[in-house]
Amino acid sequence: MVKISRYSWLVNNILVGCLLLSMPSYSAGQDKQLPSTVDYYKDDNITNHIPYFDNRFRIDAQIEELTLVFYRHTGSVPVILIQPDGSKLHVNSIDKDKIEWFDDTTFDMIRIKNPMPGPWQAVGNILPNSKIMVVSDVKIQVAPLPKIIFLGETLKVTGQLFNGDKAIDNPLFRDVINLDVYFYSTNNSDYENVNVDTIKMGSFRDDGYDLDEYSGDNIFTGEFVFDFVPGEWQPAFDVKLPMATRELKQSPVVVQRTPITLSVDIAENEGQFHQIHFTMDEGAVDVDSLIFQGKVGYPNKQLEPFSIQAGKGDKRTIEVEYTEPGFYRVNVSAFGETINGREFRLVVEQFSFNVKAPDVVDDNGKTVNELSNQRAQALLAAKLAEAQKRFKEKEELQLKDSLINIVVANISIVFIVLFGFVIVRWRKSKAKK
Repeated sequence: MVKISRYSWLVNNILVGCLLLSMPSYSAGQDKQLPSTVDYYKDDNITNHIPYFDNRFRIDAQIEELTLVFYRHTGSVPVILIQPDGSKLHVNSIDKDKIEWFDDTTFDMIRIKNPMPGPWQAVGNILPNSKIMVVSDVKIQVAPLPKIIFLGETLKVTGQLFNGDKAIDNPLFRDVINLDVYFYSTNNSDYENVNVDTIKMGSFRDDGYDLDEYSGDNIFTGEFVFDFVPGEWQPAFDVKLPMATRELKQSPVVVQRTPITLSVDIAENEGQFHQIHFTMDEGAVDVDSLIFQGKVGYPNKQLEPFSIQAGKGDKRTIEVEYTEPGFYRVNVSAFGETINGREFRLVVEQFSFNVKAPDVVDDNGKTVNELSNQRAQALLAAKLAEAQKRFKEKEELQLKDSLINIVVANISIVFIVLFGFVIVRWRKSKAKK
């Protein structure tokens, strides 16, 4: 049992290691190490690998289509190709039925159908020591993902690029491609991710940052956090070139809910300790292998770290001091092994609980909450009586106004009748005279 106190450090906040899942960069079942280099420039008059010298290269008659990549200084203009007959090809004057040309700030990618056999030349601000790359069929090889992955788990996945059957060892090729990873719902009705939209997990990188170990070594690394809807998903690895896309789909995997749940026994008085229990699924993980690293957030926003580095059985417990009423939050990462021996790391969904203020009893034995309720009811009754009184006064005033209007109207009618009678008599008397 581990105690967490606001006023004392009772825990060791040093986690000895970080457990990362690292995958080999070759396909399952492969008997020998994949080649680490590729020779693009064999002059055998059969393949489409092109010998290169002083920006000159030869295209043989057997080649029906080829894709070339030229690496340039950043921001320089696209290269110009000079064909064997001396005619020039540049990005703004090509036969689009035969040539596709993609120009970027750092490279040109050019696809040519039925290229003219013979010696060609590339003119431009081409990088020193860079070589013409002939692209045949770029693809990625990634070892299969684990069949079972836990919600909140982070996987480190590595892959390697190939041009045909040769590994690509040119670090400049990173600027040419994008390597994206998607997860598609299998829409299996036995799982809860039916009809869930496609998830883009991120991209592979070969830049030496985050989990990628070495920049430019052609080992592309992806760090994928499984924080979406559990269920059955099919992973797909996309190789996106400016003029083509290749996709590697793997067998479906199942994302299961986190095999660790938290619960709490709340203390009743300040100075006591809340009991926070960690329960692990013995059918999914090796419970004795699990260690934990986390932080407790107190109602006053103060954070207290904790770790659990050893234990037996499927339960662990820490004690968190009751400092004041309010919300307490627990954020924790878990490191361990599955029942099959696969190491994993995951982040458990945030756990929180609310500690309510205790009831205060007055001299009459009534709690603050009861008194508050009584006062609220009395205030509500007073407001209702006041509203009824104003409504009654309004009705009486409206009735009085109505009576006054009726009397005034009647008097007006009488005066009009009398006035009319007087006028008629006056006219009659005048007519007799």
